[in-house]
Amino acid sequence: MNATGSLGWLVNRLRCMSVAEVGYRVRQAAATRMGRRMAGRTAPAPLPRARTLPVQGAPTLDAAEIEALLLDADRICAGHVVLFAERRFDVGVPTAWNRDPETGVVGPAIYAGDIPITNRELVGDIKHVWELNRHLHLVRLAQAWVLSREVRWLHALAQQLRSWLDQCPPLTGPNWTSSLELGIRLINWSLVWQLVGGEKSSLFEGESGQKLREDWQGSIHAHCRSIARHLSRHSSANNHLIGELAGLYVGASTWPCWKESAGWLEQARRELEHEAVVQFSRDGVNREQAFAYHIFSSEFLFVAGLMGQACGQPFPRPYWASLQRALRFLRSVRDAGGNLPAVGDADDGCVFRLDASGMDRAAQLLALGDIVFGAGGDRFADNHPGVRWLLHALPGPRPDCDPHEVDSGWAFPDGGYLLFGSHFGEHQEIKGMLDCGPLGYLGIAAHGHADALAMTLSVAGEECLIDPGTYSYWQDQKWRDYFRGTSAHNTVRIDGQDQSVSGGRFMWLRKAQARIERMPSSPNDFDFRGSHDGYTRLSDPVRHMRSVRFDGPSNTLVVRDEVSARKQHKVELFWHFAPELDVRLTSHGLSVRGKRFVLQMQANGADLQLELVRGAENPPLGWCSRTYESKRPCEVLRITTVSSAVPVECRFTITFLH
Repeated sequence: MNATGSLGWLVNRLRCMSVAEVGYRVRQAAATRMGRRMAGRTAPAPLPRARTLPVQGAPTLDAAEIEALLLDADRICAGHVVLFAERRFDVGVPTAWNRDPETGVVGPAIYAGDIPITNRELVGDIKHVWELNRHLHLVRLAQAWVLSREVRWLHALAQQLRSWLDQCPPLTGPNWTSSLELGIRLINWSLVWQLVGGEKSSLFEGESGQKLREDWQGSIHAHCRSIARHLSRHSSANNHLIGELAGLYVGASTWPCWKESAGWLEQARRELEHEAVVQFSRDGVNREQAFAYHIFSSEFLFVAGLMGQACGQPFPRPYWASLQRALRFLRSVRDAGGNLPAVGDADDGCVFRLDASGMDRAAQLLALGDIVFGAGGDRFADNHPGVRWLLHALPGPRPDCDPHEVDSGWAFPDGGYLLFGSHFGEHQEIKGMLDCGPLGYLGIAAHGHADALAMTLSVAGEECLIDPGTYSYWQDQKWRDYFRGTSAHNTVRIDGQDQSVSGGRFMWLRKAQARIERMPSSPNDFDFRGSHDGYTRLSDPVRHMRSVRFDGPSNTLVVRDEVSARKQHKVELFWHFAPELDVRLTSHGLSVRGKRFVLQMQANGADLQLELVRGAENPPLGWCSRTYESKRPCEVLRITTVSSAVPVECRFTITFLH
């Protein structure tokens, strides 16, 4: 980012802040400057109070699961580590912890507060650096030791920890620039600690082992102290705050070894109880309006809650009730094939990776909820292997929760989502979702997309109409703007402008407000009408209204879009199709064929132009992203007209193939 860009971003950021937040930011800047003096200080000697939970052996695993875990551990020892969802990077042997494994740029070993993390020439892509240093893969080495009791895994783990502590002293380098990253690292360090046996572990035998424990605990103290002093507040108090508090809580619970520990623990617990309630709607939707962060925040809350259960300090019922509602929403919006709409931002970040694949985190979270909340029967019944490992490492009783919480639903008006369709969870499922919620959370709505009144649709467990996802946070600006912009969603764009006004990669200045004007009575007989005010900012104000009707007996979906303005405007309507489908324009409209269904669409309106676009780059259109930093072409139907009031009606008819 150049000087001009930096100044513009700062002005926009200030526009999103309250007076109280400006004051807080000034105080934080002063604290950061003062922190420079503490960078070289050693931690006070820990008291022998570290907590070792009663973890014995390994959970029940089948031969394939054991083989996969040990193979992954071998690859880690060779310097090949999975980051994000599925990409394996060469991180070096020994690991180069401050190096971006994508670009090879090595971040400077200077005071963390002086490092501009968006400067790619200085630090590379900071997301790649942070992802490696979350230490999810170090837990794999501890798992390998638990499974095999081969001392080589402990030696490998000791070497990894030793090299990290040497390369990343407290408050020095890019790995100390984010409190969230410190929190995730503490959680994974705690899992390592419990799995290897705590203070009495063979990891700490001999003089070198004792030195490792001493230096490790010194770094743990610095982690907790830094998080407590630099919590995300005001317009940044989103998933970052939940993650920071969860890391601080787990760190202070595992290592209550210093005079500050009790204060850290009490603060983290009190604030986690609050954030678990305020960051989720009354019907269970994470208020960031980003489904990946719904999962991410829930993982943090589960880990902290399970640590409280294991330590005999259970969180209260409202905390767990919020998680129950979050899982109810997650279970509801998944289709019969396990697909989850890619609403809002996603960076594939996870709190822990305890199974070999680590791919389907929604399934893992739902399996965890089934066991923790009692729906899954025996605590160690056959379920997701990552769940077995987590409950093994954090053993404790089930929490106090509502045993009568409903499993699923279709209407989530407070969170902003309504489901339509028929035969949910069955072979011939039709499941659509309508987004009628806010843009995002707090002043900057950092992870929301300009997707008011957008829709998704799956048929027979196959994705059909999709949300294209995120792709990347730090690639060229045009890609960030495209994937979170209106043209990348199944809704209407006016005059080539997004519904909401961007102020930066993680900031929205003016936010479209959606409104439900007619609430449907059921998903099978669905009759919705809503609007948003995103384009009332134009010199000739425009209001977009959308009606959605689904008739279950005929498997027919009708979407009617209207604009209301004094003058004519360019109106574009976009329909994005999953890349696996066969999509073709016909003389009658559009034909879409999947493995088990055919969808026919007819568009009606004045002077409509229909075109299929795939993989266009300037400007971008016709792309989807299933995992972070990857994208592929997909078919997009763009319907264009110039109008001041004439509606566009799209009629979809679904036929199942037998």
